[in-house]
Amino acid sequence: GFAARAGAAARPPAPRARGGACVAAAGTSGVGASGECRVLPLPRSGQGLRELSSQKKFDEIKKANQAAAKKLVEDQFSSSSEDDEEDAEVKQGKILAKTFTIYTSQTDGDASELERTRQYMNEAFQSGAMTCLICIASVKRNQAVWSCCGCFCIFHLVCIQKWAKDSLFLVSSPLTDDDFGKKDYPWPCPKCRFEYKRSETPSRYYCYCGKVENPTLDPWLVPHSCGQICEREFKPSCGHKCLLLCHPGPCPPCPKMVTTTCHCKKAKPVARRCSAKEWSCRLPCGRTLPCGQHACENSCHAGDCQPCPRVSKQRCICGRQTAERLCASPQWQCDQVCGKPLPCGNHTCEQVCHAGPCGDCPRSGKRSCPCEKSKFTLPCTEDVPTCGDSCDKVLECGIHKCSQRCHRGPCEICRQEVEKQCRCGKHTKRMPCHKPYLCETKCTKIRDCQKHQCRRKCCSGNCPPCDQVCGRTLGCRNHKCPSGCHRGSCNPCPETVDVKCNCGKTVIKVPCGRERTIKPPKCKQLCSRPPTCHHSTQEKHYCHFGRCPPCRQSCQKTLTCGHLCPVSCHDEALVKQTGLHQSAGPWEQPSEPAFIQTALPCPPCEVPIPVECLGQHEVSPLPCHSANPYSCKRLCGRLLDCQNHTCMKECHLVTKLNGSADGKKAGPECSQCEEECTKSRPSGCPHRCVLPCHPGDCPSCLQMLKIKCHCKLSVLYIECLKLTCADLKEKELLISCKNQCPKELPCGHRCKEICHSGSCPLNCSQKVKLRCLCKRLKKEIQCSKIQEGQVSLECDALCKEMKRKASEV
Repeated sequence: GFAARAGAAARPPAPRARGGACVAAAGTSGVGASGECRVLPLPRSGQGLRELSSQKKFDEIKKANQAAAKKLVEDQFSSSSEDDEEDAEVKQGKILAKTFTIYTSQTDGDASELERTRQYMNEAFQSGAMTCLICIASVKRNQAVWSCCGCFCIFHLVCIQKWAKDSLFLVSSPLTDDDFGKKDYPWPCPKCRFEYKRSETPSRYYCYCGKVENPTLDPWLVPHSCGQICEREFKPSCGHKCLLLCHPGPCPPCPKMVTTTCHCKKAKPVARRCSAKEWSCRLPCGRTLPCGQHACENSCHAGDCQPCPRVSKQRCICGRQTAERLCASPQWQCDQVCGKPLPCGNHTCEQVCHAGPCGDCPRSGKRSCPCEKSKFTLPCTEDVPTCGDSCDKVLECGIHKCSQRCHRGPCEICRQEVEKQCRCGKHTKRMPCHKPYLCETKCTKIRDCQKHQCRRKCCSGNCPPCDQVCGRTLGCRNHKCPSGCHRGSCNPCPETVDVKCNCGKTVIKVPCGRERTIKPPKCKQLCSRPPTCHHSTQEKHYCHFGRCPPCRQSCQKTLTCGHLCPVSCHDEALVKQTGLHQSAGPWEQPSEPAFIQTALPCPPCEVPIPVECLGQHEVSPLPCHSANPYSCKRLCGRLLDCQNHTCMKECHLVTKLNGSADGKKAGPECSQCEEECTKSRPSGCPHRCVLPCHPGDCPSCLQMLKIKCHCKLSVLYIECLKLTCADLKEKELLISCKNQCPKELPCGHRCKEICHSGSCPLNCSQKVKLRCLCKRLKKEIQCSKIQEGQVSLECDALCKEMKRKASEV
């Protein structure tokens, strides 16, 4: 598709002459069919330039289309918000199980300790859950990212680089600091404000564990993970390394097994997980408490023992009062003044309950006058007098001295008139020294926010920070910046927004501003909306937005036939509307078809009902709405009145006659038999029945048959009935002509039998003469015996003698 569009877009337009006529390149065909274009020969130089420009345009458009296609494929593949929802959950479960395999298999780890890490991984898979707080945009799988080591929040690499650069510029700006470029100012994480050095500004894209630079995109790995074992040091460090595959978020507690004893060192060492190697044996601690009198009664615990909880009578520091107090605080002060006489013998100690000696009298020794110029040695009972000299103490103005005589108490305010300059240095005025001089000129310098003027009266030039609220709309577009007016970008909105499902029971927290683009969470609660169809309850389905899915329960309405409608509920069917909009012309684009939701009537009842056909040949199940007698299209097959043929009509309704119990008998609607009688005749009768097709036996045949006798010499006329009803012997006699058989026997004599059927008998009774070999002897014998060879006539002795004599002759 991109190649086709590239070819169409890159195809150069036909060049035109100045007058608007189409000019074809030299060597092309002449005038078109309409005669609008003429061939104008172009010089070779112009033709070459046009070919080069056309090829250049084609190459540019081809490259642009290829880049667009590549970007489209990458966006569809990499966007975490466009993954298929049906496969996402299964795929996510497989990846998380693969990630936690090493932890749970090698060290018998408990997956419950991985909840925090699992939460970060779930956010890495959820659509839109990974959000860059700087640009308030989704973090895609193929984008370079950076993860904070304090809060483990993920940012686009480009965004965090710009953030670090802007933060360093604002902190080290010459307008606010004179040591610009001399100090290594830190920059903070946008979320947790964890500070990083300038040298720690990210410049390359690494996986979560920091081993692989620019990790490849693998759909079967956690996004931005290299797939190798993490091997980061646990925090706090215990000497072991993380066994999970490269993962976002903090490493789970150390799962290694170590042998360690309890806090009080009384129990035997046992094997425990390194992350929970500090344990208590639950026995009494027994260590001596700081009071030095009692032992710790708490169960085995970590750290120092708690203060002794017992109560005892203890004296205060001065020893005057006794009170019941906690054994852990033996020293305490009462509220009485000491009152012991001092060594001077004139005064008493004015300190409150104290330990040790009271000390010397504070009024003994050398004492100074109020101005501290003269010193006197006087008894402690007398006050020090004033010396009469000038006070000369520096007044509050810091310039002039007190002009009064030595006096007790504070000095007065400075009342000298001086030439004073205002704070901004623009005006001077003569006035008492103790009064400040502020002119009415307002400062016009721009404060550090680089937006507002100072506007403070008589400003010294060191303008205070801007006291106005920033008030700019944050990137979330919901709140305004609550910080003081500042330069640069505002901090990300710290608020989080709850994105709820439709029922409000499933909630996820997302950065403020993402609630408009993120998909609502999938709720596992069942939808509690009332059904909108005629059913009392709807099908169970999960919580959702929008309309409930169409009801797929069986309709179960009672039809007119009494059966229940078995099809799916059709109270809210979508019906396409057609013919509502007529296009104004062929240029108007066809609009999308409109669908309306309406209740459809129940379809015809399809319950199978056994129905017998009209001719009662079969019983077939028919839909209830069309369960009427029908024709099965077979032949009727009922026996007609002739009792020989059946009705050849198509299956039809037959009216039963009164008293007719036979269901296979033809009715008045059946066809009438018009055939001739086709019943079989008696054997030998060649004539047909003279009656039409009829029931029962045919009448006897009375016609005469003309047949020849057995010997085929005579023609006989015999009744057909006699011939067909006779047995074999009678037939033999009827067909015989009663004359001698004219057939010749094999012996050559004529058959002596009367006209008969079949072959003549071979026992010929004709008398023939039999001679010997020499023909001298002869004898008469039956012909049949000679044929059978039973009789022979041998020559006698005389015949032999005559034969011998003849041979001698």
